Amino acid sequence: LLIPNVGIGYSWNPQWSAHLHWMYGWWKNDNRHRYWRTYGGELELRYWLGRRSDAQAARGHHLGVYGQLLTYDVEWGERGYLGDKWSYAGGFSYGYAWRLAARWRLDCSLGIGYLGGIYQEYLPKDTHYVWQSTKRRRWFGPTWAEVSFVYLFGRKGGKR
Repeated sequence: LLIPNVGIGYSWNPQWSAHLHWMYGWWKNDNRHRYWRTYGGELELRYWLGRRSDAQAARGHHLGVYGQLLTYDVEWGERGYLGDKWSYAGGFSYGYAWRLAARWRLDCSLGIGYLGGIYQEYLPKDTHYVWQSTKRRRWFGPTWAEVSFVYLFGRKGGKR
């Protein structure tokens, strides 16, 4: 919800779909050095559970596998964390999509997997950023949560 993103998906039958997302967010407050920068992308392959027709496409439960690349710069008051090299993530996803109208869906998803990469810790002092250490991130757990409004293109709203 804090990082605007856009995505496109394609469903080649009612059971399978692939999705490509790009996120970009850049907030800052120069008076206090409060930064929140992140950008990157994600590729996900989804399997939609249950038997369905084209008219039921992109709704109900789905399971998936995904991969991500991202960079970030997050500062919380007295300390900052800069991942200016590409960090990477991959794992499994679960979600559910509700039908809002013939071509509109509300999709909520959660991805759990591994996030790795190198980042730097720094202290924001006056107009400078004082490097403290370089560390390797090794995280297993939730790596993304998503709430999406989806519009279906194609005949009968079956293509995503």
